[in-house]
Amino acid sequence: MNMLTWDEPQQNSASPAQGALAERSLQSLGGASASLQSAAASTPALAVAADLYSQRAASTARVRAEDKRIINCSVDVNQLVPFKYKWAWDKYLASCANHWMPQEINMSRDIAMWKDPNGLTDDERLIIKRNLGFFTTADSLAANNIVLGTYRHITNPECRQYLLRQAFEEAIHTHAYQYIVESIGLDESEIFNSYHEIASIRDKDEFLIPFIDTLTNPEFRTSAFGGSERNDQELLRSIIVFACLMEGLFFYVGFTQILSMGRQNKMTGAAEQYQYILRDESMHTNFGIDLVNQIKLENPHLWTPEFKRELTGLFHRAVELEYRYAEDTMPRGVLGLNASMFKGYLRFIANRRAVQIGLDAIFPNEENPFPWMSEMIDLKKERNFFETRVIEYQSGGALSWE
Repeated sequence: MNMLTWDEPQQNSASPAQGALAERSLQSLGGASASLQSAAASTPALAVAADLYSQRAASTARVRAEDKRIINCSVDVNQLVPFKYKWAWDKYLASCANHWMPQEINMSRDIAMWKDPNGLTDDERLIIKRNLGFFTTADSLAANNIVLGTYRHITNPECRQYLLRQAFEEAIHTHAYQYIVESIGLDESEIFNSYHEIASIRDKDEFLIPFIDTLTNPEFRTSAFGGSERNDQELLRSIIVFACLMEGLFFYVGFTQILSMGRQNKMTGAAEQYQYILRDESMHTNFGIDLVNQIKLENPHLWTPEFKRELTGLFHRAVELEYRYAEDTMPRGVLGLNASMFKGYLRFIANRRAVQIGLDAIFPNEENPFPWMSEMIDLKKERNFFETRVIEYQSGGALSWE
C-alpha cells in the first residue's frame, strides 16, 4: 500500500525552452478565450452557449427540484440539491461503494500460465489478445464521449455527478487492461494499436466514433442553446448507442470469453478484473437507460416513428459487428464455446436493451444460451481475494435477465 509522506517533493527545474513553451501556451489560451468571447458577442446562439459553458447561473433565485430537466434546462447546474432524480444520486453512491483498483488483484497465476508453453492453447491466447486489443482503447472512447461530449449537454447536476464517477471508472478499466497486458508481458504496441490493425475491432470503433464526434463538435448545441430539435435527437441517439450498444452489447462477447476461462480456472486474475468491470459496466448501462427514459418522458416529441426506425437499424448493425468480432476471436470452438452460440446471445441482449428503452423486441423468441452470465452480473456478494472474506456490495448495478 502506498503511504503518505511529509517529505519535501523534488523540484523539477524547467529549461528555458520549456519555460518559453509554457508561456506561449498560456498566451494561446488567453487568445482562444478572447476569440470565444468575441465570437459569442457577435453570434446570439454562441452567446447563449458561452453563458452556459461559463457556468454562470441564469438566475440567482433558489433552485426548485420541479424546475430541473435532464437537457435544455437553464436551472443552475452548480447546485446539486434539491434532488429531482434521486435514482442518479443513488447510482453514484452505489458506484462509490463498489470502488476497486486493478493492482489489488494477484496476477501471479496468470503470469505463470501465460509463460508456460502448455498453459494455454493457441486459440485461448488469441482470445486474450483480441480481447485486450479491443478493450484497451474501448473504455478510452467511452470516457472521451462522457468528458468531451455528453457531460457538456446534460443540464442536471445529480446526473452530472454520476457521469463524473463513470468517467473515473472508465479510467480504472483502461488501467486494468494495461495492468493485464504489462503483467503477462504482451507487446504493448501490438495490443494498443489493435483498433487500427484488426478489422473486427476497427469496425466496431468506426461505428462508434461518429457519435462521439457529433457531441464533441464545439458548434453542437441542443435546442435551448441555439441548436435544433434534431440536435436533441442526436444527443439522445448518442446516449442510446453508448449505453445500449457499446457498453450494453459490444462488451459481452469479450466478457463471456474471459469469464468462461475463469470458470475453468484459467487466467483467474484477469477474469476477476473482468468481473469487477462487468459489474461497473452493467451500472453504466442501467444509468444510461434511465437517462434515456427520463429524456423521453420530458421530451416525448423526440420519440418519433422515424427515430425509432433509425435506432432499430443501429441495433441490427451493432449485432452484426459484434458477431463478426466473435467469429474473428474464436475461429474454432474453444472453452466449450463457439462463435455461432453468440449469435443467439447477442440477439437476446439486443432485445433486452431495445425493450428497456421502449422499442419492440428486434429478434423475437431468442433465449439466453449463457444463463451463468446473469450470476456474474448480479454481484451482490463478491469474494475478497486478499482478505478471504465475503463482502457485501451495493446492488444498484445488478442487471436482471428476468
